[in-house]
Amino acid sequence: MPKVRVAGFAISIDGYGAGPEQSLEHPLGKGGTDLHGWFYPTRAFRAMIGQDGGTDDRFAAEAMQGFGAYILGRNMFGPIRDEWPDDAWKGWWGDNPPYHAPTYILTHHARAPIVMEGGTTFHFVTDGIEAALATAKAAAGDLDVKIGGGVSTVRQYLLAGAIDELHLAVSPILLGRGESLFEGIDLPALGYRVAEVVPTALATHIVLTR
Repeated sequence: MPKVRVAGFAISIDGYGAGPEQSLEHPLGKGGTDLHGWFYPTRAFRAMIGQDGGTDDRFAAEAMQGFGAYILGRNMFGPIRDEWPDDAWKGWWGDNPPYHAPTYILTHHARAPIVMEGGTTFHFVTDGIEAALATAKAAAGDLDVKIGGGVSTVRQYLLAGAIDELHLAVSPILLGRGESLFEGIDLPALGYRVAEVVPTALATHIVLTR
């Protein structure tokens, strides 16, 4: 049965999924890029950016496979706030984003879909997380839906009880400030439990299920 999953979501030891002061220069906030140090050497990441080689990593591979649709918050799509000034911004990833499937962007401001290379089409959803998820599930068919982030988007779907499986890569860094993933969220009360813990040199991988 298809699932709604968060996969390969990196957080710091002190629980932040992004650093402070997100900007064009710092897409993940200051220090946020360091959260993904476990992912950059992997074969999955290198293939995503069109390079060969890399290390074999089960969690990196699973974070990129088996998804028929994606949901992203607007901050994950870009640094632009409020109304779209024009149609120039098409995401952080260039002409061929790594999704290769319908990708739904949560926003308060409507915009026409953007068809990219490699099978990715960005759709802009203005009527909430439930509508985005229903549309994504229909588009995904027999494949899973990935909640790709950022922190606010994952929190909303957690609180809605919509996420079946959450894979966290806890990176051995401290951010001190930023966007806290779990602040104010009672995971056991929502039905989540720790299903797997795998420590590695670059991150500790934790899988939560409900």
